Amino acid sequence: GKEVWVFDIDETMLSNLPYYATHGFGARPYNATSYNAYVLEGSAPALPETKRLYNKLLTVGIKPVFLTGRTEDQRAITVANLRRQGISGWMNLLLKQPGFKGSAVIYKSGERQKLQDAGYVIVGNIGDQWSDILGAPEGARTFKLPDPMYYIG
Repeated sequence: GKEVWVFDIDETMLSNLPYYATHGFGARPYNATSYNAYVLEGSAPALPETKRLYNKLLTVGIKPVFLTGRTEDQRAITVANLRRQGISGWMNLLLKQPGFKGSAVIYKSGERQKLQDAGYVIVGNIGDQWSDILGAPEGARTFKLPDPMYYIG
């Protein structure tokens, strides 16, 4: 009952391809203002294969945890977007606190360590960036999805 699976959100559970289709498919410099406006629409579609894995894990009693680089002020719209895509039943949604200055690896590995310290066993960890899955504890199994549009170090 303490097994969890850590999921990233952007380009792992939700696809931001509609945003990138109108912004050069990653060939243009990143614009935080326009990207955040897109996130606030809450219209990102679910990636079907990841959603299927998510639903399978729920049926076998593994608790999903979302660990995202999205910030705490985006919690309500992130929850709404996930629910609109038929994604529910997660154990926790971990968002970055405003003002966090560390790298994505430090943030995400630190949050996974908190899960492990609380007695959870991370049986799986999936993301589209190496920063989603690197840094101890990684989990028993890690899965790196392809992302041809951008890289986060």
